[in-house]
Amino acid sequence: MNKKITFVGAFVLATIGAFAQENDSIRKMDEVVISDSKFALPKEKSGKVITKITAEDLKKKKGQSVASVLSTVAGVEINGNQSRNGKDLGIFLRGGRNHQVLILIDGVPVTDASGISLSYDLRLLPVDQIESIEIMKGASSTLYGTGAATGVINITLKKSGKETIAGNAYMNIGSVETTKNNKNYEPQEYNQGFGINGTVDKVTYFAGLNSTESTGISEAKGDDFEADKFSRINSVVKFGVKATKKLTLDFFANYDRMKNDFDAGSFSDDLKNYSLSEQFRVGFTPKYKYEKGEFVINAAANSISRDIFNYGSMTNYKSRSVNADVYNKYQISSQLFVVAGGQFQFHEMSNFSQYGSIAEELAKFNMIDPYLTVVYNSEFGLNINAGTRYNLHSRYGNNLVYNVNPSFTFEKLPLKLLASYSTAFVSPSLYQLYSPYGDLDLTPEKDATIEAGFETNLVSKKLTISTVGFYREEKEAIGFDLMTYKYFNVKGNNIAKGVETTVSYAVNSKIKLDANYTFTELAQKSRILNPKHKVNASLDVQATERLGFNVAYQFVADRAFEYIVYLPPTYDPELKQETLLDYQLVNANVRYELIKNRLNIFAAADNILNKDFVETRGFSTRGRNFKIGFNFQF
Repeated sequence: MNKKITFVGAFVLATIGAFAQENDSIRKMDEVVISDSKFALPKEKSGKVITKITAEDLKKKKGQSVASVLSTVAGVEINGNQSRNGKDLGIFLRGGRNHQVLILIDGVPVTDASGISLSYDLRLLPVDQIESIEIMKGASSTLYGTGAATGVINITLKKSGKETIAGNAYMNIGSVETTKNNKNYEPQEYNQGFGINGTVDKVTYFAGLNSTESTGISEAKGDDFEADKFSRINSVVKFGVKATKKLTLDFFANYDRMKNDFDAGSFSDDLKNYSLSEQFRVGFTPKYKYEKGEFVINAAANSISRDIFNYGSMTNYKSRSVNADVYNKYQISSQLFVVAGGQFQFHEMSNFSQYGSIAEELAKFNMIDPYLTVVYNSEFGLNINAGTRYNLHSRYGNNLVYNVNPSFTFEKLPLKLLASYSTAFVSPSLYQLYSPYGDLDLTPEKDATIEAGFETNLVSKKLTISTVGFYREEKEAIGFDLMTYKYFNVKGNNIAKGVETTVSYAVNSKIKLDANYTFTELAQKSRILNPKHKVNASLDVQATERLGFNVAYQFVADRAFEYIVYLPPTYDPELKQETLLDYQLVNANVRYELIKNRLNIFAAADNILNKDFVETRGFSTRGRNFKIGFNFQF
């Protein structure tokens, strides 16, 4: 602990020295974030590392998936997003794994209780239904509970407009080829949908439907392998009622269906394997505003059914999850408010196959978490966010987590300093406990993260630079043993540390440069598929009022990968390690408003240089591909 305090202290002192000579007044950011307090807060008063991808940002990334968009954020690596559409995704945020990242949709946690890591499958969600995304890095269990050890991804879906009726319809088509098979660029991916929204008196509504189909490429890497198909349907309905001046009632329901062919593993084709997933989600969010605060209930439930045909047999997975988060913001003064709440979660799963089953009455647990957060925003630049949560787990008893997050904005310097110390609690998933690969003796993972950094605005507020250093300790980290095919707790402390730097420069109102660099140093057990260095850069130009284009660059450094081989004559398992070489990608798109305020068209090209690279050993990656599309508003 002394070493990391010394590291952070030196980092902050160096930051102050580097910017003490700057005399420009600080840029007042009008951007609002909600992830670090559950209520709207100006970004300059937030002490957390939050990246916000706005609706305007998403327009500049037309043709990309949710995973591809997230993978351009500093500190975020999503393995599998460069493969075919249906490839399973590994979410590595600050060197963590899937079970350490919590995903929210409209502020409500989304999970798959039958999944390996209790995490949400990003493949289920089309980017066309998203309004904005906030990525908050660092342990966040105080506000969000188990699973928020390395960060929170808060996805906001599109909302109703002020007109009585409005909407849009869109379609795009593209090629899906490897570097060796991209001569004809025939259409192999189709994405289409529509949305309708509006406000009638005191009622707001939104409805959206999306479908995606792809013949794509083979999941496994090999010559003349069968192309694995992918299809997805998403529908969402949201409506709200302004019952009184103080009370609003919001409801949502959505249905997702995904069918996906997959292969037998690395370098191994299979003509019959497939999975079929169906998800139903419903929720209710009443909000009551009063003179000094606001009372909110976020209640949601989901059920997921998955049929997986693999190695000649069928396995059916079913899961149910219920989440109710009740919290109240109370404004003690103009500078101080308190968020007090309680969260209830229930998860259960079952599976059925000819080789064994898990009954739903066996695989389940629940959690009840009271929590308290205090936010102080002074008039002289000091901001403090501190809180605690007491987790009562039906299987693991009681666990206390907390956070302290001060930040300071200088009045006469364009500089904000931030620091935080936060702890997190990660419960083993039901799959990690009850599946044939599970272990009922698993214990929860406990994390502690310390971070410090700065943000500054220079060159007449055109240049924004932010840098954050972090150090995380994991105790009893949950790992998977490739020799025994069992989940286990890693003994001792598992360490992750790194630095994230983001630079944004607005040359003028039409030209903007963005870049970020991530350095992540990890202990051996966390190193798998996590790059030590990663760089993203983009140039966006609004050439005319209607014409714009974007060019993006990405560098991903070497990654370690472990796998098992069975060699003659004994065919006993042998653990191997391979280094996956670094790769670089260049992507571009152009957009044009064909009919003002009505019809927009775009064209995109990915991996323009047609680089052949390996994202995961034994699996295919995309070569140069093209996509075109339109969006019509009415």
